[in-house]
Amino acid sequence: MVLMRGVVRFAGRMLPVAIGRSGVSADKREGDGATPAGRHRVIGLFYRPDRIAAASLPAWAMPIRLEDRWCDAPDHPLYNHLTDRPFGKSQERLRRADPLYDLILPLDWNWPDAVPGKGSAIFIHQWRRPGFPTAGCLAFSRRDLLFIARKAAPGTEVIVPALQP
Repeated sequence: MVLMRGVVRFAGRMLPVAIGRSGVSADKREGDGATPAGRHRVIGLFYRPDRIAAASLPAWAMPIRLEDRWCDAPDHPLYNHLTDRPFGKSQERLRRADPLYDLILPLDWNWPDAVPGKGSAIFIHQWRRPGFPTAGCLAFSRRDLLFIARKAAPGTEVIVPALQP
């Protein structure tokens, strides 16, 4: 998967994508709204079992449980990791009321050995609408996201080049 301006090339298709509100950054920091430049790998596939049928996904997909969260607290030992423990406001609940996280593929940005403040929760997920920026993730239409989830495997490479203005 290779990101180009507003488009990703994956499995022989060109797919529209939304990126972070601050664009792409070679110096990603927690909360900066940038999508990190670099070579990343898919480390998981999570889905809402009440909204997406498991049979429509690869066998390695894991259901999102009510208690699942992603830690985005730089000073916490679980920073940039999946957890099932609530610990205040610095956590990303994976079960959301909106459909953005009905299906997510976390990337290995700053993982597994997370550097505090270098950024967390960089996911491939559903967009709000075409072109609407993310907080740093890569976002796609639901149809394209399902295509990616069905074709990707653990370790699928995602290349985000430092884009020129």
